[in-house]
Amino acid sequence: MALLCVASVLLVLSCVGAFQYSELAQYIDSHQEEYVEALRDWVAIESDSSNILKRPDLHRMMDVTAEKLRRMGGSVEMVDIGEQELPGGQTVALPKVVTAQFGNDTQKHTVCVYGHVDVQPAKLEDGWRTEPYNLTEIDANLYGRGASDNKAPVLAWIHAVEAYQALNMELPVNVKFVIEGMEETGSNGLDAMILAQRDTFFSDVDFIVISDCGWLSKRPALTYGTRGNCYFFAEIEGPRQDLHSGVYGGTVIEPMTDLIGILDTLISPSGKILIPGIREAVAPLTDEEWRTYQDIEFDFDHYKNKIGVSHLMYTNKVDLLAHRWRHPTVTIHGIEGAFSDPGTKTVIPAKVIGKFSIRQVPDMDPAQVKKQVTDYLHSVFAKRKSPNRLRVTMVIGAKPWLADTKHQLYDAGKAAVKRVFDVDPDLIREGGTIPIARTFQDVTGKSIIMLPIGGFDDGLHSQNEKMSRYNYIEGTKLFIAYLHEVSQLKRSI
Repeated sequence: MALLCVASVLLVLSCVGAFQYSELAQYIDSHQEEYVEALRDWVAIESDSSNILKRPDLHRMMDVTAEKLRRMGGSVEMVDIGEQELPGGQTVALPKVVTAQFGNDTQKHTVCVYGHVDVQPAKLEDGWRTEPYNLTEIDANLYGRGASDNKAPVLAWIHAVEAYQALNMELPVNVKFVIEGMEETGSNGLDAMILAQRDTFFSDVDFIVISDCGWLSKRPALTYGTRGNCYFFAEIEGPRQDLHSGVYGGTVIEPMTDLIGILDTLISPSGKILIPGIREAVAPLTDEEWRTYQDIEFDFDHYKNKIGVSHLMYTNKVDLLAHRWRHPTVTIHGIEGAFSDPGTKTVIPAKVIGKFSIRQVPDMDPAQVKKQVTDYLHSVFAKRKSPNRLRVTMVIGAKPWLADTKHQLYDAGKAAVKRVFDVDPDLIREGGTIPIARTFQDVTGKSIIMLPIGGFDDGLHSQNEKMSRYNYIEGTKLFIAYLHEVSQLKRSI
């Protein structure tokens, strides 16, 4: 009888300690309408960080985020990160960074979740089918600016913690949040805040999770790398004012002609970067990487058709993915000072600024790239023997980020994806830049994983941005499962 009682107690204890995923998943399913309404409320706040006139909305967005976390019982702070200087010399307050903590059990791992709640600009007349700040559901897709980037993922993480609380289940790990409001314009002030709190807020953090990215296909993915970005201005100045092309054309050497001439030397028609030293710095593609790319689910034709082009620079999946993720590229973005309005204007611009960027990959260094680009453009310009003046400046120098996919954080990610979606995830990289990942890595020394729930067709930064209801709800379950899987990792890592 005594043995029977002991066995019963052990059975009860094992049930209490077991991961009750089914109950949590059912809770998420039964509350999905509530989650959609929460996203609707957040999307309605026009938290455009690029528009200074929207700054009050951005401050309100941070307040709403903090209040939601407070209502859940989190230890919440709104961290002042200073002021932003405007072009005219005025200053405005930067939106405060929201930090929160749930649990402080020293016997558990501590996971820090990063996200942002600011958005890109959006107007109906830009080509949206629906009002961008009025979340609209069409065919189980939730359309609205910021729906996928990054409000739904942030809410999904919050709802994952909330589900544990609602069912009176102990969080398997301590969870911290860092949520900012300036990501879309360069995360002003965040680097300094992370450095300042390295030995306080971040001191007990074991792992950092970022969900500010998306899948490559319909198959879930884990992201282990992003490209960096060096953004340049090439300014050419000539006459002291704009000139009439009929009166002065043919007698002056025009700044626009010089600018077009030097920009044309950056990259060949086939995509080869012509700046000496850039391609030579790239880490070679390993056999293991090649095999990884081979196994990734990717619809080449769908990718091409979605963009709306007849052909691409590469004709096979591996080459295309490699050049999208782990090779640098030059992109010319625009020319400031040139006439671009509808109609005609016969003007010779006195000063023009060409804007272009080079996406960074390992083992490129932004400081070295700055020197290579500056020296190269000045040498090309000198050969033109122009009396105009060239000035090259690098305004962004963001480093690439790369993680070790053999780290147990990625094992936990694979297990969580398998539990929720019953498939193995693709291991992918991002062609874009998420500078905060490298900052977290360099400043805190913590291990980082990117765990996306956004769809491959969400249209980030574009018209008709959306988050599918499926990804939003199943993504919340993924975060629930991931917290459990991380709790199983050994303390020694």
